Amino acid sequence: MTMAVACHSMASPNTFLLHVVLLLICLCTHAKKAAAVTTNTTNNERPKGFLIGTGIYDITGPAAQINFMGYAKPDQTGHGIHQRLRARTFIMAERAISLKSQHEIDEEEHQIEMIQRRDRPMEDETKQANRERSLLRWRWKERENDAMEDSPPSETLLADPTKAVCFVSIDTGMGSDLLNIRVLKKLEEILPVQGSSGKRLCHLENLSISGTHTHSAPAGFLQYTTFQITSAGFSEETMEAFAEGIAQSVKRAYDNLLPGSIMTANGLLKDSNINRSPSSYLLNPKSERDEYSDEGDTDKNMLLLKFTTEDGTDIGTLNWFSVHGTSMNGTNKLISGDNKGYASYLMEKRHNKNGTLPGKGDFVAAFASTNLGDVSPNTDGPKCIDTGLPCDVHSSTCNGKMELCVASGPGKDMLDSTEIIGRNQFDHAVSLFERASAELSGVVDFRHSFIDMSNITVTLKNGTTVKTCPPALGYSFAAGTTDGAGDFNFQQGSNSSNPFWNMASAFLSKPSTEQIRCHWPKPILLNVGKVKLPYAWEPHIVPISIFRVGDLFILSVPGEFTTMAGRRLRRAVRDILIANGIVEPIITIAGLANSYTHYIATFEEYQGQRYEAASTIFGPHTLEAYIQEFKRLTHDFLNGQPSTSEIAPRDLSKNQISIQPPVIVDTVGPFRKFGSMAIDAKESYTRGDNVFVSFRSANPRNNQRIEGTFLTVEKQDESGKWQTLYVDGDWCTKFYWKGGVGHFGESFAEITWDIPSESPKGLYRICHQGTRKTIIGDATTSYFSAPDWLLSNIMGSKAIHLAWEAYKLGFRFSEKIRYLTGTMVGARYKDFSGCSRSFLVK
Repeated sequence: MTMAVACHSMASPNTFLLHVVLLLICLCTHAKKAAAVTTNTTNNERPKGFLIGTGIYDITGPAAQINFMGYAKPDQTGHGIHQRLRARTFIMAERAISLKSQHEIDEEEHQIEMIQRRDRPMEDETKQANRERSLLRWRWKERENDAMEDSPPSETLLADPTKAVCFVSIDTGMGSDLLNIRVLKKLEEILPVQGSSGKRLCHLENLSISGTHTHSAPAGFLQYTTFQITSAGFSEETMEAFAEGIAQSVKRAYDNLLPGSIMTANGLLKDSNINRSPSSYLLNPKSERDEYSDEGDTDKNMLLLKFTTEDGTDIGTLNWFSVHGTSMNGTNKLISGDNKGYASYLMEKRHNKNGTLPGKGDFVAAFASTNLGDVSPNTDGPKCIDTGLPCDVHSSTCNGKMELCVASGPGKDMLDSTEIIGRNQFDHAVSLFERASAELSGVVDFRHSFIDMSNITVTLKNGTTVKTCPPALGYSFAAGTTDGAGDFNFQQGSNSSNPFWNMASAFLSKPSTEQIRCHWPKPILLNVGKVKLPYAWEPHIVPISIFRVGDLFILSVPGEFTTMAGRRLRRAVRDILIANGIVEPIITIAGLANSYTHYIATFEEYQGQRYEAASTIFGPHTLEAYIQEFKRLTHDFLNGQPSTSEIAPRDLSKNQISIQPPVIVDTVGPFRKFGSMAIDAKESYTRGDNVFVSFRSANPRNNQRIEGTFLTVEKQDESGKWQTLYVDGDWCTKFYWKGGVGHFGESFAEITWDIPSESPKGLYRICHQGTRKTIIGDATTSYFSAPDWLLSNIMGSKAIHLAWEAYKLGFRFSEKIRYLTGTMVGARYKDFSGCSRSFLVK
């Protein structure tokens, strides 16, 4: 509607009045539409709710021979699968400016046409009206071309990367800066660029990858030497499985983006965690401890988010609860998501339709980690295994021996304890999910920064300045915890050094007087911050970030904050938010995210030098430095300004060393076939029984069967067809690989199925799928066997690796000759499968 049209109509008073009315109608209509598409400064800023998406993908990785990350035990290598590991992604974004409905467009066009017909506008006025009609077609300020007017882009493609956050919970020990680098490279390939922003929806600044801290997942995915000592170096097999799986889970969440709502709920969960360093917690001021008398020395609150689309479909849930992934102890050899992985399994099974196999449903449930540094799931507490008496509370020893003091869970064994702690979290999450009613609304924002934690100047409350230190680990680091003791009989709470270990550690790096003073009272065992060979031993530059979704604030930290350390960080951020008008902010810590720097204890806890304090690698003022930096990020997004950052950590991929031998060859006994039965099923079982079968198999590292399975439990239906009911991701199954000599030879797949009480009666069978590796021809007739002591001898494996390196030299030398003679073998990997006899379940 133009002023020229209005002025041209003054020939008669009645016509003039009519045109004034029409003009007011047009102006009111335009004002209402404009209010609906403006920024979020009023209740009508944008469409209600958020753009939400969830995705899940398999990241299990190599199921055999790779060391587990967590307990740092060289002999704790994988021998199969109890639970598959998953990456679970949640994308939360502000909704884009919405399309006008066709009815709205038609109505406005009709009003313009009415004025055109009455006033017979001149040629230039007609052109103006046409331009106005064109603008009505699509109101998106960053459209790429005029073709969008006829085929407008989806709301997903219009989502703004500066107004979205991508949170990923992974069933692994922790996050890794190199893992993030690999994931981001993959996302560059599989996610589209958002409009003219030049960015993918999930990018460096708004991506948080947080480990659940299971201690039963493959190692070798961190790029620093300290974390590779027990894993025989870097593992590309682990890294590729994790990176690809995480990227695919993000892609699925992106593809599933829909308008919807996010509801919150929280409540205390008791009898599911204890503080494993209670004497350290007591070093914190009593007045501060008294503020948390309702929870005690561990955080017991679970914060839950509920994701629901506009049509009322529940698509996922994400929660944070403080507990370590150490229900499965250091003797476990099967890959497991531990208690949080089991809780996710139960929640997804509850919400996805009957018959949905694990990891295949639309509903995604993540039980994420938070400030769990001193929090254990072994609620029966530490006891002396030789006497049954309580351990010494300060040193966690029995008669001076750390290895005799062991904490136990509430169950009869570690599997039972995992199930109990996992089910407790599941039951509580169900209760919160059903009553979640507080809806998040408002902006989505984030701030991200790399900080050099080895050299931060911190201003304390009294005005004095202190500094953080280059990384170093104390004596009590080697003692381990009551969840898993260390070697060499180190003790927790050690504030003094040992001449022998001082001399031994000096060969690695002798700490300077300044370094000793900076870390005091920690006696330095490993001066890891100064070691550069073969490459860096610990990170110096680490990522931190804050995500905001309405009044929810997620603080991503690259380590394990203790209970009180987490409480102080949350309080510091909360005080700033309240002072700036956010009355009831919801704040949670996402632990072990994007990198890993061991533990973060309070200054007072640091004085006690138990395990968590000795593993606070940046010195006594580490927590104060993190709080200072998070306060800076909080002020940045409140003031609408960008955050300063150090240069990102280097990608050390080209420097990585691995002495983990590859799979050489798989064989079976004379006149045997891969997939044939070594031990077959019995003829019948009763529900509640345990079925055990064994197949002649091959090394599972040949094919990780990502998004697949090494086993199926199948039931025959009425038509005679076999239907898969359970796979290796189900709690009731176990796949155990019994290997050959080192990394070649004969091996077996031992499969157990604990028949659930709800399983229907009928005819069943158990099948196994695998992939074998050959060198020349069909290597199925050679026969290798060895006693168990040789199979587990790590030095034997390394000797075989040296022989394999010599073989590869010869292989390369003869490659052209074999090619010319036509004897070069084609495929070196061959799939196989086999099934047990059918059996009756009564």
